[in-house]
Amino acid sequence: MSRSKKLKAKQVYILANGDLRLSANRVCWKEQSRVEQVLSKAIQEEGWSVIRAHDFDRKKRHGFIDSQKRGIEVFRELDPDAPLIIAECVWQYSQHILPGLLTHRGPILTLANWSGMWPGLVGMLNLNGSLTKMDISYSTIWSKNFSDSFFRKSLRQWLNEGEISHDQSHVKNITLLSLPISEVKTGRSEARKLLANKAIMGVFDEGCMGMHNAIIPDELLNRTGVFKERLSQSALYAAMREVRDEEAEAV
Repeated sequence: MSRSKKLKAKQVYILANGDLRLSANRVCWKEQSRVEQVLSKAIQEEGWSVIRAHDFDRKKRHGFIDSQKRGIEVFRELDPDAPLIIAECVWQYSQHILPGLLTHRGPILTLANWSGMWPGLVGMLNLNGSLTKMDISYSTIWSKNFSDSFFRKSLRQWLNEGEISHDQSHVKNITLLSLPISEVKTGRSEARKLLANKAIMGVFDEGCMGMHNAIIPDELLNRTGVFKERLSQSALYAAMREVRDEEAEAV
């Protein structure tokens, strides 16, 4: 049973989902801590106060959620109706927090630093894809220094309205696109062949990096004539060790 305490008006959670690997979390924690301080300042300047959703772990020396078990424990303590910001400066394993996000009723904002050094942006995009796949509503934003006008305006809108309205004028409805007749015929012909003859797709440890978004449901994939053969990376490595150098060099 949830032991959550209701947040007051104009209070918002900041949550940091992390990697499964201790070394990655430790390396990225310094940048995560810096970004959270800058982000908290920006939020406070909008008249809101920040509540960190979970504590820093002194033994592990980082403040990331680093397992699905830990994620479930954290969400048990949170107000399910409160606004929640997921701030990322590290590659993150989405399954750590998807169970909690599935039943969280408050507005969700995914946020990352724009950096060529820290993997927060790609981690956030992994999470975004997973949330979209699970049909969980969220807004998203990123910034290099969290002081630019676009970020501040977007943050203000999310805090006050619970969502961010991005310009989508570049997006086109796929049903309005028209392909050349010859390409349509080729596509349909190949699709019929695939459905009739079937194909096997080898998949190594799907979801192993926390990429829930990359797991294609079998019941959808099978309808196209493609079927998964689930393979193990460890089994591949073990088999590779049995290959003699002469055999490998002859390939």
